[in-house]
Amino acid sequence: MSRLAPLSEAPINEEELTNCSKKAQTWRNWLKNRFPLLFNKKSDLKVLLSVLGCPLFPVSLYSKQPIKEVSSSAEYIVKHFTAATSCRKLEGMVKNLYATGKVVMSMVDEVSSTGSMPVTGPSGGGVSQKGCFVIWQMMPTKWQIELVVGGQKIIAGSDGNVAWRHTPWLGCHAAKGGVRPLRRTFQGLDPLSISAVFSLAEYVGEKRISGTDCFVLKLSADHSDLSERSDNTAEMIKHVMFGYFSQRSGLLVHLEDSYLTRIQSPGCHPTYWETTMATKIEDYRAVEGGVMIAHSGKSSAIITRFGDNLRAGPVITRMEESWVIDDLAFNVPGLDIDCFIPPEEVQKEYPDETLEWKSTLQQ
Repeated sequence: MSRLAPLSEAPINEEELTNCSKKAQTWRNWLKNRFPLLFNKKSDLKVLLSVLGCPLFPVSLYSKQPIKEVSSSAEYIVKHFTAATSCRKLEGMVKNLYATGKVVMSMVDEVSSTGSMPVTGPSGGGVSQKGCFVIWQMMPTKWQIELVVGGQKIIAGSDGNVAWRHTPWLGCHAAKGGVRPLRRTFQGLDPLSISAVFSLAEYVGEKRISGTDCFVLKLSADHSDLSERSDNTAEMIKHVMFGYFSQRSGLLVHLEDSYLTRIQSPGCHPTYWETTMATKIEDYRAVEGGVMIAHSGKSSAIITRFGDNLRAGPVITRMEESWVIDDLAFNVPGLDIDCFIPPEEVQKEYPDETLEWKSTLQQ
């Protein structure tokens, strides 16, 4: 069986390759085979699902970053959040989490430095894509999500050792690097994990966002993790996350993360992809035991493509998503570790004895 192509965290477009020499033809064919959605101008839905569907958090719950002294400000912010959400009630009491919700996704527009290209989002006459999702999570490292939008279904999951994703256009793929949590659960769904991962964050100041005065905490993927997520054609340069916690309520009200990738094909100049995603988190409600869970929010993503290959200048693509939580429950009967077994293709690709980062992450 041939080796599975790992998940890419940056889209790739054929436009970058048009000025390459003939020796790059094989490389173009390789890209087309693995990223066909990005060579089709009518594939907005697939791009939306690839970027907004099931992105991963920049760091794991068991970060390999060296232990450092946590500032008193950061410690205060995390304690304020845990008190505001009452999430300590979940410790030792909750074994799993189940949530269902609805999403609406849309491509807003694509512009370059020379002017706007045809707009495909609602403002340009495009159609918003509606869908729904279901999430299962076994605290804290096993999770699975099924997302259906516009008739397309994607599934992603983690058994604690390997993360994977299955799409109709790419099939089943394993993620490069160490296992990381699903970003969607950090949008207010899992306050206990939020407090755990931000307990090692760096306090970077205060900022007013969406009319709310916030404390800001920063998390960054370390160099070794970025190296694991890179290969000889795509280098992950950075991946950072900012959490905005309301000074008044203590709740997490905004998430913003950004990652930068350097891509270079044979015979071509490098091209850089920077993806920034911002999420407004709102509608916190008390659920079982009085724990505060966010039930709605809005996300926007901006992909900026720049480099010598793009003679017209940087190309910027914007997309948006709104989501609501319809149902949420803890300790669902019958949900156990067997529910998170990866697909057979991933099991063959990553047998237990080849999981080099298994013991490191202790997942």
